[in-house]
Amino acid sequence: MDDLEQIRKFFKGQFLAPPAAILEKLHGVKAFVFDWDGVFNNGAKDNGGSSPFNEVDAMGTNLLRFNHYLRNKSVPVTAIISGEMNKAAFSLAKREHFEAVYYNIKHKKEALDHLCSFKNILPSEVAYFFDDVLDLAIAEHCGLRIMMHRASNPLLLNLVQEKNMADYITAADGGNNGLRESAELLMGLTGSYDDTIMQRVHNSEHYRQYIVIRNTPESIFYTTVNSKIEVQLPK
Repeated sequence: MDDLEQIRKFFKGQFLAPPAAILEKLHGVKAFVFDWDGVFNNGAKDNGGSSPFNEVDAMGTNLLRFNHYLRNKSVPVTAIISGEMNKAAFSLAKREHFEAVYYNIKHKKEALDHLCSFKNILPSEVAYFFDDVLDLAIAEHCGLRIMMHRASNPLLLNLVQEKNMADYITAADGGNNGLRESAELLMGLTGSYDDTIMQRVHNSEHYRQYIVIRNTPESIFYTTVNSKIEVQLPK
């Protein structure tokens, strides 16, 4: 058994594509795009209609981006595409300098097309992290697809498998750090997990360079206005 297959010992999710195929797709990735509800959380809402995130997943997204930087000498495009308006999503995106947040987007494929045009990338160069029905219009076009497991929708998980709309389904759900599991998996497949972690632990020169570049762009917020996606600051 080769080193990539050894990954299966550590990850208990469902590999719909072999580890080697996931790694090959990851090599072509230029953007990490995240759904919000059910990915950074369990989908529950507070009285203001927002849903939270936790630092375990936030750390995972940063480490994943740093890992990409170490391998490619560039910071990946990072974005959120949500069908709702989530104040917590705006806060995380600003803090972590995600380049774009699409909110109140009812047809998510339109947001993907907009992002790809804006950043001059292809859908095949996007890694997408998602959990539910409205995400599938994006998932069927992206190069790398990671779905959060949820025990309450076994038929949906089965459909995603049958229609080849995901490459890996996490063992943990969104409310139990399925996103961190996803980041750990992808970093582990590259063979550079230990290096990524230890450089972060010691605040290496590479990490300091990465943070300067990562923190340069400010988040841009988009929503649908008169059937078109336009820049609009959330109220």
